[in-house]
Amino acid sequence: MDSDLQLSPAPAGFEPEFIDALTDIFERQIAFNQVIGIEITRIAPDCVEASIGMKPELVGHFAYNRVHGGVISAALDAMAGLAVMAAIGARHMDEPPARRLQRFARLGTIDLRIDYLRPAIGPRFRQRAQVLRLGSRVATARMEFLSARDELLSVGTASYIVS
Repeated sequence: MDSDLQLSPAPAGFEPEFIDALTDIFERQIAFNQVIGIEITRIAPDCVEASIGMKPELVGHFAYNRVHGGVISAALDAMAGLAVMAAIGARHMDEPPARRLQRFARLGTIDLRIDYLRPAIGPRFRQRAQVLRLGSRVATARMEFLSARDELLSVGTASYIVS
């Protein structure tokens, strides 16, 4: 074994106050996220996850009781935005959590693509997103919308202005 080989350290975790603040922003301060019922389940530097429970307000096709495509799109856009926030937060771990949270003021979606693979029918759905590239001005993310049984229902990619 080569003694000069060094493994990259795993991404450090976030402080509870940073996670709590991001969760509060996404679950309580963004009104539309409340309407669709986003519940954050994981915030890590490399991946974010959430879930949404089915409710009548989310139905897009009454005969099949499936989730409206706009709900899926909005949920995946929100998740990608959260993933970008986590990546920015991870990049600036030398700053206090409050300062890192201020960095998100200019974050905005500049491109969003969603591919609907299967109808979203069921009692609960999971969302997952990760950043593919975080540049100084633009970030790109990939997202997934899954059934409760981990069946892939929709995928997406998005770009965000970060400066």
